[in-house]
Amino acid sequence: MQEIYISTDIETDGPIPGPHSMLSLGAAAYTADKQLLATFSANLETLPGASAHPETAAWWATQPEAWAACRTRLEAPEVAMRRYADWIATLAGKPVFVGYPAGFDFLFVYWYLIRFTGKSPFSFSALDIKSYAMAVLGTDFRATTKRRMPSHWFDPLPHTHVALDDAIEQGAMFCNILQDTPARNNSKNTAHSGSAASRDEDREG
Repeated sequence: MQEIYISTDIETDGPIPGPHSMLSLGAAAYTADKQLLATFSANLETLPGASAHPETAAWWATQPEAWAACRTRLEAPEVAMRRYADWIATLAGKPVFVGYPAGFDFLFVYWYLIRFTGKSPFSFSALDIKSYAMAVLGTDFRATTKRRMPSHWFDPLPHTHVALDDAIEQGAMFCNILQDTPARNNSKNTAHSGSAASRDEDREG
């Protein structure tokens, strides 16, 4: 069964879940060859007793359009997370969480999944795009920044701080990085050569 890369982006009102809330969740399901299979989006009600972190609230004050986008058509967290889990279950493949940075996005998504659905379709694993790029480029982690990445990794897609927009953009970037992975390319070439050899043998037989 093929892997399906679930590029997921979130917007929050603070650095950690519990004291603060996940406001919006967007996801884009990609195959390794960058076929966009499906998307998901939800805006969530804030958690009872939670509040915005002052620094995050100050940042949101500079993003009025993105703020307005994530505060419309709100759903209870338990409804949104069940929809998210059910959506993932409809995809014909093994789901892999992909984030940039995964350490932040997966922190919230995993917490919300366990809290409101009791389980995670990703287990407790997530793929971090920056870490993957570090390995492909052979750079130090801190030196692996977007401005040092090859321009062909970036499709002309918007980065708006609207969760679904950013999930689509980051998922496409991840797929572009996959195509530049030497080991994957070597594997494809070997498989292609093997298939060609098999066809030759079939003809000779």
